[in-house]
Amino acid sequence: MPRPIQATIHTAAVQHNLARARRAAVDANVWAVVKANAYGHGIERVFDALRAADGFALLDLDEAQRVRQLGWRGPILLLEGVFEPRDLELCSRLGLWHAVHCDEQIDWLAAHKTQVPHRVFLKMNSGMNRLGFTPERFRPAWARLNALPQVDEISFMTHFSDADGPRGINHQLQIFLETTRDLPGERTISNSAATLLRGTEANVHGDWVRAGIVLYGSSPDFPQRNIADWELQPTMSLTGRIIGVQHLKQGDTVGYGSRFTADGPMTIGVVSCGYADGYPRHCDTGTPVLVNGVRTRVVGRVSMDMLTVDLTGVPGAGMGSEVTLWGKAANGAVLPIDEVAQAAGTVGYELMCAVAPRVPVVVE
Repeated sequence: MPRPIQATIHTAAVQHNLARARRAAVDANVWAVVKANAYGHGIERVFDALRAADGFALLDLDEAQRVRQLGWRGPILLLEGVFEPRDLELCSRLGLWHAVHCDEQIDWLAAHKTQVPHRVFLKMNSGMNRLGFTPERFRPAWARLNALPQVDEISFMTHFSDADGPRGINHQLQIFLETTRDLPGERTISNSAATLLRGTEANVHGDWVRAGIVLYGSSPDFPQRNIADWELQPTMSLTGRIIGVQHLKQGDTVGYGSRFTADGPMTIGVVSCGYADGYPRHCDTGTPVLVNGVRTRVVGRVSMDMLTVDLTGVPGAGMGSEVTLWGKAANGAVLPIDEVAQAAGTVGYELMCAVAPRVPVVVE
């Protein structure tokens, strides 16, 4: 039989989470962000569940072509814009909207030969200090774009650095609103965190919100709030099975480096999942898991192909028992991916994107 591990994509949960984002977005349109192969879920696997979105936002031309090949005829936005002049040819052919965040991209547009002017999103660096024109340089950039026959409609965008943290978004929001106040065009401002946390404020949402992690069942401000607080559902479950059982006595150690020592008699289960499957090696003793839907913990160091869990207090657990590394167990119990990520010192985004190609994927 195949090795007992699989990732399950829950498409009904994706639909539910999209509807939740739309409820939070007041009257704004919703971008379904499918960058990084839909956050590791697979664009083709979740496309039908996201058809109710108003557009798809992503990073690279390959992903844009895949969305078009799936039959999508609506807006597609390249969040980082184009990376070289010839990318504009595919933008023309596929009807892609694209961000403009630097002078070079404006130069490429000025030299581009097209019969169909482009829809562009001029990006402001309002304090994130990654991509975009600073407020002082934003209006001159708009003036350049506005003078180009290659450009049709100009929209505006920025990205918040602290929407999920105590600093908040007001410092960036005010800069963006003041700089663009009398410029015509649509705005896209809010990421998932701002969409949910500032759900009643239309000036935060603008005309489009960018629903990213909220679609995939991770809380944008964990641990302040979990997915249940936001009425979100897990969209990916990673599950394995118990493939071996060991009975320990006091003083026995477990795994490489003997990182765990039993303080008394206990039973542990060996699970068919390791860091080569995408499970974080940094998840040490205490990381939560579900065995037969019952919460327990990892013990010892995660190995390449296996990890070990405490079976104390899990009645009936043994060979073949289901182990939910994150997501939803067969009995309906949920282990949010954010809790596992926290134990690994990272975020749910990384775990979703890191599931290894060797892990079989089932779509339901």
